[in-house]
Amino acid sequence: MRSLRFGVLVFAAWLLTSGSAGAQPNLKTRNVVLIVSDGLRWQEVFNGAEAGLMTKEPGDVSDPDGLRKEYLRQTPEESRQALMPFFWTVIARQGQLYGNRAKGSTAQVSNGLKFSYPGYNEMLVGYPDSRISRNGAGPNPNVTVFEWLNRMPEFRGRVAAFATWSVFADIFNQKRSGIYIHAGWDPDEKGKLTPKLALLRDLRQTTPQLWEGNIYDSFLQASLKEHLPLDRPRVLFVGFGETDEWAHSGRYDMYLQAAHRFDQFVADLWNTMQSLPQYKDKTTFVITADHGRGRTHSDWKDHGRDIEGAEEIWIAVMGPDTPALGERERTLPASQAQVAATVAALLGKDYQREVPAAAPPLPDVMGRPR
Repeated sequence: MRSLRFGVLVFAAWLLTSGSAGAQPNLKTRNVVLIVSDGLRWQEVFNGAEAGLMTKEPGDVSDPDGLRKEYLRQTPEESRQALMPFFWTVIARQGQLYGNRAKGSTAQVSNGLKFSYPGYNEMLVGYPDSRISRNGAGPNPNVTVFEWLNRMPEFRGRVAAFATWSVFADIFNQKRSGIYIHAGWDPDEKGKLTPKLALLRDLRQTTPQLWEGNIYDSFLQASLKEHLPLDRPRVLFVGFGETDEWAHSGRYDMYLQAAHRFDQFVADLWNTMQSLPQYKDKTTFVITADHGRGRTHSDWKDHGRDIEGAEEIWIAVMGPDTPALGERERTLPASQAQVAATVAALLGKDYQREVPAAAPPLPDVMGRPR
C-alpha cells in the first residue's frame, strides 16, 4: 500500500511539473526566433506567383515576360519553390507550415482590423485589444511575451527585436520593457560600433528614404547578422517590411522579389545561427505574417477591416522539438493569437497560465502530434 501511495504521489508530481501546455519536458530548444514578413499573402507562400498579376495591369509589372520566366512554373508546387526555395526545400521537410486553405489548413487574425499594429499586438500578447486601433496608437499598454520572458533571470538582457519599421519601439514598449529594439532608419546601436555597423550607420544616413519610418530589408539583415554573435540573444524578433510596402505601391514584381529575398534572408539567418555553438540544433524559428491582403486582382494591394481575405495568414515552425509534418492539411484552425504562447512553450514556459486571456500554443509544434 505504501508503494502504491508513493507511486501516486510521484505521478501527481510529474503531472504538476510536465503536464501544462508550456512546461514541456526535455525540450532541446534553447532559443526562439520569431520572424515576420509584413503583409505577405498565403496565396504566394503556398501557390507561388499569381499569373494574373504578372501583368502591366493590375500588377504594374514592367517586364511581365521576364517575371514569368523567373517565378512562374507549370504547377503551384513548382512555382512556390521558385519563389521561396528555402521554405519548400528545407522548412517543408524539417518543420511545419499552416495556412494553405485549399488543403483545409487555416490560419487567421482575430482582431478584426487586419492591419499591422493590431496584428503585431495580437501576435505578441496573445489576444486582440480594441485600444490598439491604429498604427499610431503609441506605446503598447500590454506586456508582450518578449517582455514577459525578459523579466525572467534566465532571459534578462537576452531578448531583442530587429525590425525595419520604427513603430516597433512602441509595439514592444521599449521604455517600459527594457528590450533592445533596433528599428527604423535611426536605430539605437548597442555597445561600441564595429567597423561594419559604423558603415551601415553611414549608409542609413546617406540613403534616400523611399518609405518614412521603414528601412530596407537588406539593411536590417546586415545589421542583425553583425549584432548576432556580439549580443547572442536567446529570444529574438525579426520584422521585415518590404513585402507590405511594395504591395501597397501596387508593384507585384517588386512584391515578388521582396518575398524571394525574404526567403533568402530566413535561409541566411538559419544557416548563420546553425554555425554558432549557442544556436546549433537548439534554435526554433516561428515565421508568419501580421495580416493578409485582398484575394482579388482589384484589392490584392490592400488590407484592413473592409478587405475580404486580409484576415488570412500563414504560420511556419521549424526546430529541434517540432515534428517534421511539412505542409499541414485538414488541421484545426490556427490563429495569430497562438503565436505568443507558442514562443513561450518552446522555451518551456507556460504563458497562458499567467495570461489567461492569451490563446493556447499551436498544438503540434512540440513532440508527438495530436
